[in-house]
Amino acid sequence: MKADKEKVKRLLKTARGQIDGILKMIDDDRYCIDISTQVMATEAIIKKANREILKAHMLCCVREAFKEGKEEEKLDEILGLVEKLSK
Repeated sequence: MKADKEKVKRLLKTARGQIDGILKMIDDDRYCIDISTQVMATEAIIKKANREILKAHMLCCVREAFKEGKEEEKLDEILGLVEKLSK
Protein backbone atom coordinates (compact mmCIF):
# COMPACT_ATOMS: atom_id res chain seq x y z
CA MET A 1 0.00 0.00 0.00
CA LYS A 2 1.39 3.36 -1.06
CA ALA A 3 -0.92 5.60 1.00
CA ASP A 4 0.21 7.32 4.18
CA LYS A 5 -0.28 4.31 6.46
CA GLU A 6 -0.32 6.30 9.68
CA LYS A 7 -2.97 8.67 8.37
CA VAL A 8 -5.17 5.84 7.10
CA LYS A 9 -4.73 3.86 10.32
CA ARG A 10 -5.62 6.95 12.40
CA LEU A 11 -8.79 7.49 10.38
CA LEU A 12 -9.83 3.85 10.64
CA LYS A 13 -9.12 3.75 14.38
CA THR A 14 -11.29 6.84 14.77
CA ALA A 15 -14.05 5.11 12.82
CA ARG A 16 -13.68 2.02 15.00
CA GLY A 17 -14.04 4.20 18.11
CA GLN A 18 -17.13 5.79 16.65
CA ILE A 19 -18.63 2.38 15.89
CA ASP A 20 -18.05 1.35 19.50
CA GLY A 21 -19.82 4.53 20.55
CA ILE A 22 -22.73 3.79 18.22
CA LEU A 23 -23.09 0.31 19.68
CA LYS A 24 -23.23 1.84 23.17
CA MET A 25 -25.85 4.33 21.96
CA ILE A 26 -27.96 1.42 20.72
CA ASP A 27 -27.57 -0.42 24.03
CA ASP A 28 -28.57 2.79 25.84
CA ASP A 29 -31.69 3.17 23.65
CA ARG A 30 -30.60 6.58 22.42
CA TYR A 31 -32.67 8.61 19.98
CA CYS A 32 -32.68 7.15 16.44
CA ILE A 33 -31.66 10.39 14.74
CA ASP A 34 -28.66 10.76 17.06
CA ILE A 35 -27.55 7.22 16.21
CA SER A 36 -28.06 7.83 12.49
CA THR A 37 -26.03 11.03 12.69
CA GLN A 38 -23.14 9.13 14.24
CA VAL A 39 -23.40 6.40 11.59
CA MET A 40 -23.15 9.06 8.87
CA ALA A 41 -20.14 10.64 10.58
CA THR A 42 -18.45 7.23 10.69
CA GLU A 43 -19.22 6.64 7.02
CA ALA A 44 -17.60 9.99 6.19
CA ILE A 45 -14.39 9.00 7.98
CA ILE A 46 -14.27 5.62 6.23
CA LYS A 47 -14.82 7.34 2.88
CA LYS A 48 -11.99 9.74 3.66
CA ALA A 49 -9.67 6.81 4.44
CA ASN A 50 -10.68 5.15 1.18
CA ARG A 51 -10.03 8.36 -0.78
CA GLU A 52 -6.51 8.48 0.69
CA ILE A 53 -5.88 4.88 -0.37
CA LEU A 54 -7.28 5.38 -3.86
CA LYS A 55 -5.43 8.67 -4.36
CA ALA A 56 -2.12 7.00 -3.51
CA HIS A 57 -3.00 4.09 -5.80
CA MET A 58 -3.65 6.45 -8.70
CA LEU A 59 -0.51 8.50 -8.10
CA CYS A 60 1.76 5.52 -7.60
CA CYS A 61 0.50 2.16 -8.87
CA VAL A 62 -1.45 3.45 -11.86
CA ARG A 63 1.33 5.82 -12.87
CA GLU A 64 3.83 2.94 -12.67
CA ALA A 65 1.59 0.72 -14.80
CA PHE A 66 1.42 3.38 -17.50
CA LYS A 67 5.21 3.68 -17.53
CA GLU A 68 5.48 -0.11 -17.89
CA GLY A 69 2.87 -0.36 -20.65
CA LYS A 70 0.34 -2.14 -18.41
CA GLU A 71 -2.28 0.59 -18.50
CA GLU A 72 -5.14 -1.64 -19.69
CA GLU A 73 -5.03 -3.73 -16.53
CA LYS A 74 -5.10 -0.67 -14.26
CA LEU A 75 -7.78 1.07 -16.30
CA ASP A 76 -10.01 -2.01 -15.99
CA GLU A 77 -9.31 -2.04 -12.27
CA ILE A 78 -10.26 1.65 -11.92
CA LEU A 79 -13.41 1.17 -14.01
CA GLY A 80 -14.42 -1.68 -11.70
CA LEU A 81 -13.95 0.59 -8.69
CA VAL A 82 -15.97 3.38 -10.28
CA GLU A 83 -18.75 0.88 -10.91
CA LYS A 84 -18.73 -0.22 -7.25
CA LEU A 85 -18.66 3.37 -6.01
CA SER A 86 -21.60 4.36 -8.17
CA LYS A 87 -23.94 1.69 -6.75
